[in-house]
Amino acid sequence: MRILLVEDDPAQLEPLKTALTHEKHIVDGVEDGMTAQWLLSRKSYDLLVLDWMLPRVCGLQICRQYRAVGGAAPVLMLTARDSLVDKVSGLDAGADDFLSKPADVVEFCARVRALSRRSPQWQGDTLSVADLKLYLNQLRVERGAEGTQLTKREFQLLEYFLRHPNQVLTHAQIEQALWEWEMTPESNAVTRLVRRLRQRLDHVGASDWVETIYGMGYRLIPRT
Repeated sequence: MRILLVEDDPAQLEPLKTALTHEKHIVDGVEDGMTAQWLLSRKSYDLLVLDWMLPRVCGLQICRQYRAVGGAAPVLMLTARDSLVDKVSGLDAGADDFLSKPADVVEFCARVRALSRRSPQWQGDTLSVADLKLYLNQLRVERGAEGTQLTKREFQLLEYFLRHPNQVLTHAQIEQALWEWEMTPESNAVTRLVRRLRQRLDHVGASDWVETIYGMGYRLIPRT
């Protein structure tokens, strides 16, 4: 998943970002609300993790604005405010879950996994489309009796395709989904990555599932 993590305390931000990255997520970690607003206006995320108390623009305001423009990704609020009134305010603003600060990394990752299960393709610890299964904890894809291991980046691309089946995804969308906001991939990075993923999928008889839409991008089309 692509996750926006907003936390103004580096002592909290870095271990949480490291934990999410270790679990194969693509993470944009920022320390202030205005940068978070800027990113949300330019990128799509599968999950938002927002510190309630932030400099300049608070997490609650970001959440409220995100929902007001139709943002549908789950929102996890990190907060030292645990009164019933505060939680009601957060829920009314559009938050889905709360975690008290300082956040325990193990519990934090468990909350993220729980929120990620809201994907319609989620089945246990796998994402599935038709008979193709991606094992989220193993970087492994299987179809029928065949299976193969993926690199981290190949895994991230296939996960992105599986969360958006039958949709045309442009080069720009794929770049935004797979590379952190401060990184600039090489001009042919997406093309090379798609080629490598097709080679991996050939091991399970699914190389033709990733269709090139010339002049636009790529689309995952389930085949029988």
